[in-house]
Amino acid sequence: MIPDPANPLIVQSDKTLLLDVHAPGAENARAAILPFAELEKSPEHIHTFRITPLSLWNAAGAGMTPPDIAAVLETYTRYPIPPGIIEGFSDTMSRYGKIRMVSGAQLAAGKTADVPADLPDELFLAAEDPALQAEIGAAKVLDKYLEKTELGFRLRLTDRGIVKRELIRLGWPVQDMAPLIPGEKLEISLREISGAGLPFRPRDYQLEAARSVLGDGRPGAGYGVVTLPCGSGKTMVGMVVMSLLKTNTLVLTTNVAAVHQWINELLDKTDLTPDRIAEYTGDSKAVAPVTVATYQILTWRPLRDGDFPHFKLFRERPWGLIIYDEVHLLPAPVFRVTAELQAVRRLGLTATLIREDGAEDAVFSLVGPKRYDVPWKDLEQKGWIACAVCTEIRLDMPENLKIPYAVASPREKYRIASENPFKETAVRQLVENHPEDYILVIGQYIGQLESLAKALKSPIITGKTPNAERERIYGAFKRGEIRVIVVSKVANFAIDLPDASMAIQVSGSFGSRQEEAQRLGRILRPKGEKRNSYFYTVVSRYTVEEDFAANRQKFLTEQGYKYFIQHWTLEELETPIMTGISLSS
Repeated sequence: MIPDPANPLIVQSDKTLLLDVHAPGAENARAAILPFAELEKSPEHIHTFRITPLSLWNAAGAGMTPPDIAAVLETYTRYPIPPGIIEGFSDTMSRYGKIRMVSGAQLAAGKTADVPADLPDELFLAAEDPALQAEIGAAKVLDKYLEKTELGFRLRLTDRGIVKRELIRLGWPVQDMAPLIPGEKLEISLREISGAGLPFRPRDYQLEAARSVLGDGRPGAGYGVVTLPCGSGKTMVGMVVMSLLKTNTLVLTTNVAAVHQWINELLDKTDLTPDRIAEYTGDSKAVAPVTVATYQILTWRPLRDGDFPHFKLFRERPWGLIIYDEVHLLPAPVFRVTAELQAVRRLGLTATLIREDGAEDAVFSLVGPKRYDVPWKDLEQKGWIACAVCTEIRLDMPENLKIPYAVASPREKYRIASENPFKETAVRQLVENHPEDYILVIGQYIGQLESLAKALKSPIITGKTPNAERERIYGAFKRGEIRVIVVSKVANFAIDLPDASMAIQVSGSFGSRQEEAQRLGRILRPKGEKRNSYFYTVVSRYTVEEDFAANRQKFLTEQGYKYFIQHWTLEELETPIMTGISLSS
């Protein structure tokens, strides 16, 4: 194919891709490269993506081949592709599958050696290349897990996950072909009619996502990660997988509100009865064929260096499926037990695989590769999620805080900038400028949020708000009795407020793109004829907040959102609509 100078993509020999966002076909090119490339920088005109080993292994795990990637690049490239780069992708992707993890029975089927009767209960690493076998045998980090035999490297079932994690760190992603346990059978089907009396069926992309994880039942399928925007129905994907597998299922999620949402959705959209579903949280510790638990209860322990008493939940029943909701938030202790549960089918659900601790390789190894991804803008264009207008509003700092800010420590600088008192005025103006929107005001610092709640005469929800009170406030918001809620970091996690159409972010966790994804997701449910949602971030000008906001902005531009920046002056904060409001409040 002859490159076209009007094409949007420039392929460079260092494996970076430059996307000209103004060129024809830029949005289509972005969607096509996202399965195998990661966004690095996204200023106004040229966005930089990088192709990494992990991004290529995720693509291989999803079924893409080097010719598939070559076809995408050739379709969108502006200039000739540098020589050798496609071959480099082929070499990297070919590493996926060079080492296979199999049962003794699978391995013995292709061998002539005598097989002990108990061999099917053990696992083996199989590698055809003698040099690769030698490399595995020489890896000191694997010494305590592997035993060299005639059939390959033998390992214990409980070491299945940790061996995969160590090998990917050595540059060898393992294709796990070993059998998965079916779990105890559970009859579960999706309803044809929802509890609200409206017909529903899974959307096409939800069915595709579920099938991409389960595959055709052959070895190497049955686990993996689905990446979909907040508000697009990731829970539905989980329920589709449950209905196809029909097995005891453990669902792990972020907080009690999310537990209740899962239970409500299961009762509404499946034929499960209440006695077949249990809640395992700080409030209730029941176990049933379908059990929904929080990460927090699992990672609680009475002593800092003690055991995790609730890990026993993983062994309470013969689970056939574990669903990790918001898998990008998987806590390190749960990684540990996940490493031991590799024989159970695993589904990770997330809006973004970005982890600020860089542990994406752990998600790949222990939960599975990314099997399905769809660009947010694609779903927006089809009306499945709302169109979001993203705006950053920059405010000057008050004169009396400029010197304290200048001499503060880096962490204290961030807090002073985050709690800029002018933000309260800006928030009140935004709320008044959007009288028909249902609004979430989201922040990090409780004192700031309490002051905002008082100024707005709105309820506040923090981590200390009892669950019953949270449910009451959420219910009033859904019924339209209140239209503004002030909420802390609990808004980062799964809360079901489908009518929320606007979010105002006044402070956050430094530069967390992960948090940006969650907060934007709170307002992306489709709104019928009112398609637009509004996402405002209020930051202090000429402070570290601008730097962190730039990092958070990367996530939005990665998904194809335009990001507007405005500077509100003191005079604009004193417009007539704000009459009577003191800037010193």
